[in-house]
Amino acid sequence: MGPFEILCGTAAVILALYYFFTSTFNFWVSRGVSGPRPIPALGNFKDVMLNNISVGDYLAEIYEKYKDEPMIGIFARKTPVLVLKDLDLIKDVLIKDFSVFASRGMPTFEKAEPLSQHLFSLEPKRWRPLRIKLSPVFTSGKLREMFSLISECADNLVQYMEKLADKQEPVECRELTAKYTTDVIGSCAFGIEMNALSNEDSEFRKMGRKAFTPTWIALLRIRLRQMFPWLYEISGYILPQTETTKFFIKVIVETMEYRETNNITRNDFIDMLRELKKNPDKLGNIGMFTYYFHILS
Repeated sequence: MGPFEILCGTAAVILALYYFFTSTFNFWVSRGVSGPRPIPALGNFKDVMLNNISVGDYLAEIYEKYKDEPMIGIFARKTPVLVLKDLDLIKDVLIKDFSVFASRGMPTFEKAEPLSQHLFSLEPKRWRPLRIKLSPVFTSGKLREMFSLISECADNLVQYMEKLADKQEPVECRELTAKYTTDVIGSCAFGIEMNALSNEDSEFRKMGRKAFTPTWIALLRIRLRQMFPWLYEISGYILPQTETTKFFIKVIVETMEYRETNNITRNDFIDMLRELKKNPDKLGNIGMFTYYFHILS
């Protein structure tokens, strides 16, 4: 193969890739919807993918830039995304025509990221039955029962802050509220005393930090998930689960086993998992809990 053939082949590949990544870029223009100009392969999220700006800040930025427009057309890589600003349109999407717009647009990864299958990301087929099963946990009566648990965590917070005041040192408010939130969620949702406030070396808080601390491996996973979701799902069969995922699943399984052995019932999230384990057909194939069967098998 001569240089000319190699050059032609390279040019053909480049043109094919360019067409693949830009074939949808006239979608909003042809419909008369204003929006920023996308970049091949990255769409309008270049700065987000390079960690120069958060998704929320970017959306706020274009919201202000196109403040006189009822809607904005952007691209997530090559996928058209419509950002609504008109209140009547937003009301139609969220209420009147919700059955048409029920999809979250967020991919889930059963193998690579089992905990991604939650209420905010599931497709309508699995989201609806999950919402029906979760609703009884958040009735006004259940929330009143949780108040005493929240109040107990608040008392612990007051005692902890008194100790901090005695030291007369600067307090990192973000870390303080994160510890309190960890204790509240652990007590109300899982019936577990996290001790994030009283124990500086709390394993739960350490894992909470790790879950939100950016590392090069975590960033690599995120980029792979964003750019090639199909490849990311396949990687779940090769790469081990993250330390935080394994830790929290282990905690849930051990808590369920403890309650089963000691016949403890709290009518909370953990008890729902116990019921699913006993009667999977009764509750149906709820996506949020599919990772649990993977752990049990």
